[in-house]
Amino acid sequence: MNQKVRAELILKILESKFMIPSVSEVADDPFRTLVRTIISQSTADVNTRRAYMNLSRRVELTPKGLAEADINEIEKALFTAGLYRNKSRILKKLAKTIIQNFGGTLDFIYSEPLMDARRKLLSLPGVGPKTADIILLFCANKPVLPVDTHVNRVTKRLGFAPPDAGYEEVRMALQSLYPPQDYFKVHMLFISLGRSFCRARRPMHEECPVNNLCPSAHA
Repeated sequence: MNQKVRAELILKILESKFMIPSVSEVADDPFRTLVRTIISQSTADVNTRRAYMNLSRRVELTPKGLAEADINEIEKALFTAGLYRNKSRILKKLAKTIIQNFGGTLDFIYSEPLMDARRKLLSLPGVGPKTADIILLFCANKPVLPVDTHVNRVTKRLGFAPPDAGYEEVRMALQSLYPPQDYFKVHMLFISLGRSFCRARRPMHEECPVNNLCPSAHA
């Protein structure tokens, strides 16, 4: 069985096993989505939600509002998130940079070609490839597939990328296997699989819904 056929079968099985949220459930406007994604780094989902809601109550979540906010207020809001002091400084610097370099808006993600928009996002404080790709896919429907820690682990265990592959190699491997219209679906379903069965420690190979198609389950 070739890789593309196996990849398609895996996706069909995962679609029957897990719910796929709508884009509107996981994304807001680009700046808010960017703020939430930065808060989520090294932070559990429940604490990310709590910190984000705290911040939205204390501060106007616009570049101007965050740039002008008192750093102590931001820190208090993000206290439940990991590395909250560092994230507070990054978010304030991020807001100021967007104002200074892009006129206070991220609207360029809609109008500019994918790689140009990606390059601009990567120039922002606290924005790495995963964060940039989330904004591009979730908010602008650009053809790019974000690779978070779950997607990375699942992709490698399924044998779609080498164990030592870096971010770009994993991303390109997945994008070669799936059509652009499935990128959001693949991203969300691989995360669900990674959280439920393909865990970092003690993966549940026997219970995994795609174990018959996964080389790691029979290694």
